[in-house]
Amino acid sequence: MKLLNHTLLYLSASLVFILSIWAVIFYFSMMDEVYDSIDDGIANYKILIIKKARQDTTLLNKRNFGESNYAIRPIERENALRATEVFKDTAMYMEYEEEFELVRMLTTYFSTDDNRYYELKIIASMVEEDDLVADLLHALLWLYLAVIASAFIINNWVLRKIWRPFYQLQHELRGFRLGEDKVFNPPQTKVSEFRDMNNTVAELLKANIAVFQNQKHFIENASHELQTPLAISLNKLELLLEQIQGEDTQAQLLANAIQHLERMTRLNKSLLLLSKIENKQFSKEEYVDFNVRLQQQIEDFSELLQYKRINLAVAEQARLKLLFNVDLADVLISNLLKNAIVHNHEEGRIDITVTTNGFEIANTGKAQALEPEKIFTRFYRSTDYPSSTGLGLAIVKAIAQRYQANVAYRYDGGMHRIVFSTRQLI
Repeated sequence: MKLLNHTLLYLSASLVFILSIWAVIFYFSMMDEVYDSIDDGIANYKILIIKKARQDTTLLNKRNFGESNYAIRPIERENALRATEVFKDTAMYMEYEEEFELVRMLTTYFSTDDNRYYELKIIASMVEEDDLVADLLHALLWLYLAVIASAFIINNWVLRKIWRPFYQLQHELRGFRLGEDKVFNPPQTKVSEFRDMNNTVAELLKANIAVFQNQKHFIENASHELQTPLAISLNKLELLLEQIQGEDTQAQLLANAIQHLERMTRLNKSLLLLSKIENKQFSKEEYVDFNVRLQQQIEDFSELLQYKRINLAVAEQARLKLLFNVDLADVLISNLLKNAIVHNHEEGRIDITVTTNGFEIANTGKAQALEPEKIFTRFYRSTDYPSSTGLGLAIVKAIAQRYQANVAYRYDGGMHRIVFSTRQLI
């Protein structure tokens, strides 16, 4: 969820809560004001009726409300003196509505000049609470919708404009890659908080670029410096091996030394490649047709396949095209294919299946499952192949992580299967 929508969601929830409380308070305040106004009117009407009744004694005989809104009946003196004036709500049948409606009634007492006591009841129409509540809820709903619509407009026009420097910074960071020559340009803004954030990000990137460049140069220099003496040592040992004929012990020692130096050379190249992958130095990307790259790699390994008499079958269920670095695509395929050949037995089998989002390479080999949690770790190698660097599948794993893909191993049907899959679609 985007930040602006997140803000709008919390604002909407807060408004529902606040407006609900406001509606309850407003309802009771309004009803209190209504009661107060009606009671004042009835009290004033009471004074007028009592004055008129003392002047016109015929009003004292009005026992029922009838067409008027008051009724008078005689009462004992003791009861009148003990009683108190009362305002209360009561129900009365209304001819027009043909139902009972709520009215406000004042019950009071007065005496005439001849010391006779009377009970006076005065009624006044009340606001119908159910209608009032319905109208209030209706108005509240429209108010809420109007406020939310206003908040949405403000959120998408005003706040979006305010947050524009943040989105510009986000866009710059999304397109920034270590190792590229692209210069980071923080957006200009007058907001001090955004300006501080831009400066902080710029300083962090500057420090990271410096560390990256130093690390890159160190790895390249170290690899180059190691490669040269290793190559010289190999050449000299091979010349020495050619010169000593017939001395089996010394020849074996030299052959072992050459073997270890060759492994060190491969190890040095693999570590350099692994470091470059993890540092994202293979930045150039294009849509790579993995079906074509697989066929090319199979042709490159054709002699080794023939030497071990391995039967290889390719099932192309779909065209697999991914946004990939071409060199890394070749490294990925070659490492997996080489792994399937090296760890296979003579007259074995390799099955390659290409799907819309990945491919699987399955091979015969040792009749037992490997350790899935270890085979992709660095320097893990089978005891049957001590000369292996143990970095081939680690490089495959690094490439997969570079492209947010998944690489997994399983042993099924007597076949060792490695599946490379990604969610990339074109």
